[in-house]
Amino acid sequence: MKAIQLPLFIAALGLSSFAQADFIGLTGDVSYWSYDGKIKNTKPLNSENDIDRDNGIQASIAFEHPIPLLPNVKIKYTNIDSTTENNTSSPNSDKVKFTNTDYILYYEILDNIVSADIGFGLANVDSDIKQYDALQYVNNTISGNVPIAYASIGGKLPFTGLSTKGEIVVGSDGDTTMTDVQAELQYNFVQSLLLDVGAKVGYRYLNIDADKDDLKYKLDFKGPYIGLNAHF
Repeated sequence: MKAIQLPLFIAALGLSSFAQADFIGLTGDVSYWSYDGKIKNTKPLNSENDIDRDNGIQASIAFEHPIPLLPNVKIKYTNIDSTTENNTSSPNSDKVKFTNTDYILYYEILDNIVSADIGFGLANVDSDIKQYDALQYVNNTISGNVPIAYASIGGKLPFTGLSTKGEIVVGSDGDTTMTDVQAELQYNFVQSLLLDVGAKVGYRYLNIDADKDDLKYKLDFKGPYIGLNAHF
């Protein structure tokens, strides 16, 4: 019975996507993220340092279509380049260059006043961490593809141009675990049959936890962002 239920569930997702997405659509956004955070590691050096307030870029693009069973596609990109502030009496610091690209396949469950999506994919994590103390310098990398699950939910206030959205990405490959949560408020100042353009503000929290044989790191980034969104 369960073997029958799974294909039926997948088919229902595809038919739901077909029922809601009547046209081909393309959505893109870019945001300026003002974040701070923390880096904690116990291997190879033991330290915990704060990340000063800094700025990064986050962007995404999504393609939607009305073809049954075939998922929609979304790509999310984040770029961070920061230096920590020493949090202890020992003279140590970290310099972090971090990029994260999520490749997501998803289905629209709802697409009206209330919208909801669920999906899955891979997160390509690429982080270079240079760590300094009084006696040594260590260069570590956290890189690889992490399987992820994706979900989002949003709502529109009719005739106002206002909308809200929440989004979560979680994943793990056994060595690296990630949690990425964001919530935002958007106002569309251009609304037409061909194009919607809006400004948005939001808050994002991103955590990367890596535990391998030669290193153990926890990276936390959090803060508000402001950006633009366009839907064709």
